[in-house]
Amino acid sequence: MSAEEKYPVERDLQKGDATSTLTGGDREIAELGISEPVTALQRFCNRLDALCGVEARGIERIPEELRERVMTYRDYIHMFTIWFSMNCTANQLTLGVLGPVSYGLGLTDSIVLCMFGTIFGSLCTGYISTFGPASGLRTLNVAKYTMGWWPSKLCVILNLCIELGYGLIDSLVGGLLLSAVNGGGMSVIVGIVIVALITWVVVTFGIKWFYKFEQFVWAPTVLVLFVLIGVAGPHFDTATPSSGSGAVLHGNRLSYFFLVASGPLSWSSAAADYVVYYPKSTNRWATFAATTCGITCGKLLIEFLGIGLGSGLLKNPTWQSSFDAHGIGALVVEAYKPLNTFGDFCCVILAVCIAANNIPGTYAAALNWQQLGAPFAKIPRPIWSTFSCVLFTIIAIAGRDNLFSIFINWLSLIGYWVIMWITMTIQDEFIFRKGVFDWETWNRKDLLPHGWAALFAFVIGWVGAVLCMYQTYFTGPIAALVGNGADLGLPVACGLTMFVYPPARWLELKFVGR
Repeated sequence: MSAEEKYPVERDLQKGDATSTLTGGDREIAELGISEPVTALQRFCNRLDALCGVEARGIERIPEELRERVMTYRDYIHMFTIWFSMNCTANQLTLGVLGPVSYGLGLTDSIVLCMFGTIFGSLCTGYISTFGPASGLRTLNVAKYTMGWWPSKLCVILNLCIELGYGLIDSLVGGLLLSAVNGGGMSVIVGIVIVALITWVVVTFGIKWFYKFEQFVWAPTVLVLFVLIGVAGPHFDTATPSSGSGAVLHGNRLSYFFLVASGPLSWSSAAADYVVYYPKSTNRWATFAATTCGITCGKLLIEFLGIGLGSGLLKNPTWQSSFDAHGIGALVVEAYKPLNTFGDFCCVILAVCIAANNIPGTYAAALNWQQLGAPFAKIPRPIWSTFSCVLFTIIAIAGRDNLFSIFINWLSLIGYWVIMWITMTIQDEFIFRKGVFDWETWNRKDLLPHGWAALFAFVIGWVGAVLCMYQTYFTGPIAALVGNGADLGLPVACGLTMFVYPPARWLELKFVGR
């Protein structure tokens, strides 16, 4: 089966009667299923779509007839592969290193917590991804059915913070790696710009290039990671136990578990965006399994390596000094140093392939800008992707000296709001809707829920998260009760939301009606 037959975005659509009278570029645009352009910018992007495949489609629903085809096992393998590629990237090393370095956990503790935290977060994202083929809608358009018209805008704003934050982190790690390989001769700024440019090219062209890039980029990454296992593995510290005891140790374990879980959780708010072109007939359980397994396998391969590098810092003074001076990029370069020039080549591969993680986030961010409201939706997706790349590049350059503090403070906050939204989505689907959605009303303000119940549960969940959060800038009064502090914000926010939303939604349906 050819690639054109496998993926609806890569095959020609059959010509219908409605396009029989069109000629030239107008016929090509109509065949792509693109709606009537409302601005000159959209008209220009539609032409680019017809001529060279720049994805012009934005947040509008993709009709079932444009997606319909026969699914095969290869499609699900492809789904697994893109999720694996998106998560098996060098920036994930940072999350692994945090276990031994920031929480004082031993190798075994870190690996066990990382594994189960990653599985938990991946399961949540796997669930949300199933709405893509079922609805033909982008993720945060689906959120309107739970959060309502206006409250869903809050999810859009928070997701923009996620995607731009990851753009900053990915570009910065790539820049640090390239600079460290060059012995500091290349500025970190130049490295950041290189990663951002690769991201911009793929994201601007859209889903076709995104699929093709992610389908193959995992291979060089995995090869150089196995080289890293061979050269650095003997230096991992497998004997030193976790520091601390009693409540202090348990608090550190809890904090690291939920920090790691926040990583895959952060994909939830964009999970459906990457599979939205799959047909409605796509098996929901297979989509769930392919997404969950792809994220878990990709993350664990690289994060376990990060844990090993972090555990080896105390045993290797050169590793420690490199890490203290120049961060994770210098640590990776130092680990490869016994291989000389070939080690530098491996580092360059890792740096360039970080774009595999940055591309999907920036793709989702471009759609999020359009979801802010009608005036934003009139600006085509390729322009928003360009704006997003410029924005996170500037922020990454400005904040290049504070990667660790940015990362550890950023990721936990992501998990708080995402877990609340997922909790409400599950309850809404299975308690109130019984699995029945009218996807045709996705843009009907008069038919969608007002969202008062969801907003109320969201606020209550945030109150719990603040009381139980454990961050460098703030420790909640409840979090402070566990040892030296433990980040309990994520489970408490989930529990409060789970308790508050059903009765609030029942009251909303009873007195408001929708």
